[in-house]
Amino acid sequence: MVISLFGSCGKKNTGNTNENPIDIDFWEVTRTSMKVETKYPATLEGTVNVNIRTQVTGYLQEIYVKEGDYVQKGAKLFRVKPDVFIEQVNNSKAAYDVALAAEQSAKIELAKVKPLVEGKVYTELQLQTATANYEAAKATTAQAKAILESSRINADFSLITAPVSGYIGRIPNRAGNLISPSDSQPLTMLSEIDNIYAYFSLSEADFISFFNDRKKSENEYSSVEMVMANGSLYEQKGKLEIASGNIDRTTGSIALKAVFPNPDKLLRAGGSGKIILSKDLDNIIAIPVSCVKDIQDKFFVFVLQDNKVKMKTIEIESRSGNFYIVKSGIENNEKLVLNRIDVLKEDMPVSATAVKNLNNQ
Repeated sequence: MVISLFGSCGKKNTGNTNENPIDIDFWEVTRTSMKVETKYPATLEGTVNVNIRTQVTGYLQEIYVKEGDYVQKGAKLFRVKPDVFIEQVNNSKAAYDVALAAEQSAKIELAKVKPLVEGKVYTELQLQTATANYEAAKATTAQAKAILESSRINADFSLITAPVSGYIGRIPNRAGNLISPSDSQPLTMLSEIDNIYAYFSLSEADFISFFNDRKKSENEYSSVEMVMANGSLYEQKGKLEIASGNIDRTTGSIALKAVFPNPDKLLRAGGSGKIILSKDLDNIIAIPVSCVKDIQDKFFVFVLQDNKVKMKTIEIESRSGNFYIVKSGIENNEKLVLNRIDVLKEDMPVSATAVKNLNNQ
């Protein structure tokens, strides 16, 4: 709905006194239909956002990617200097070899003792001792093998690869920096942005209205639009989803998300925008914002009665652009003053001119 105001809004009435009526324009209120749009701030995230961190402590030796690069899953990202981990593997391998040799020696000893016990040369206690030594040697070997595998895993962790495909974010570290798993900042963030999630919140009251409107019409909010950070409308339409099942007690709001296709990779994780929720309203009273006087969070308008103006309190339901949707206080066919409301007072005489072309288009 487009409403155009024409008339004597620009008239000047100089030299008015309390006895002289003030020139005003008025419009006879009629119920109408209009499309109401509400905008909500949104934060953008990729469908996958992964913080890349090191799992070992060491000096950053190589950085294989640049900020903003697109990488495939498994691609090399960073290398921690591996010397210390290679030596740990070598030491663990040597300890494992020693444990294997000790196990073999204990096994041979056990094999030698068994026939001697059967021949009554060794006692049963000596057999039990040889058996226990063999079992201990096997346990030591298993422990040494586990340490070896752990050191190999740590050595593998010195090469950091991409767990998913996506775009590389900021890289705060440089080659030579000491990094560790406890660092507050990740090495980088990896984002998959073929689709973008736009997260925003509705108040509990707005959510109830939204939910009821959605129940009435399957097409209501089936697709949404977004204004990008530069103020332009994003060309792709999004699909609305509920992102949380609960009302946040601290904020009294519930999180929703809109999923937007991002074929040109124009939208990026960490960005911002405004989600536009729109709905069609029928049989409503919509009045220009300029007609309304706001006094201590209460809203007033002037209506024309017998060439005088009367101030009325109104209740606003919502706002759409330059128009208020009136909940109560104004009746159909009332004559609403359109201009000079700042100089009007209760029962002030006026010279009224009707505006005929306040039309819905």
